[in-house]
Amino acid sequence: MATEAKRKPERGVTLWQPFREIEETGRRFEDFFHQPFLPAAWRRFPTDGWSPVIDVVEKDDKFVVKVELPGVKEEDVDVSVSGDMLTISGEKKEEKEEKKKGYYYSESSYGSFSRSVTVPSTVDAGKIEANFEQGVLEITLPKVAEVKPKKIKVAGKKKS
Repeated sequence: MATEAKRKPERGVTLWQPFREIEETGRRFEDFFHQPFLPAAWRRFPTDGWSPVIDVVEKDDKFVVKVELPGVKEEDVDVSVSGDMLTISGEKKEEKEEKKKGYYYSESSYGSFSRSVTVPSTVDAGKIEANFEQGVLEITLPKVAEVKPKKIKVAGKKKS
């Protein structure tokens, strides 16, 4: 008698946020010791830097991931899939300069980013598509066609 292999319970699409555990540890430390977890100089800086906004929507036949990337150029964005992890990474390079009579204004904004999303096994990784338009990256993750069970007719052996 063949036994059916146990499958891992399927997880939906989830965002990976690597600094969440550090922040949680800091909160627990401060609750217990009634002192800041990090020195004051370190708390001024965000722990995870600039991070683009991500929306994930599940539809009947696909998942759609939309990433807001204002000020980022298409050639500075990288999308990759490794195992069950979809990673969107890139670099923001923005410079503004304004010269008028009586004043000079210059502003630069640089920074790299990386966001990861866990991809369920129902996604067909070979058919993932990414489109970038007006600062919005849209990634389409099509679902694999579900295999329907096939009914097999059982017939008795014919006598010759």
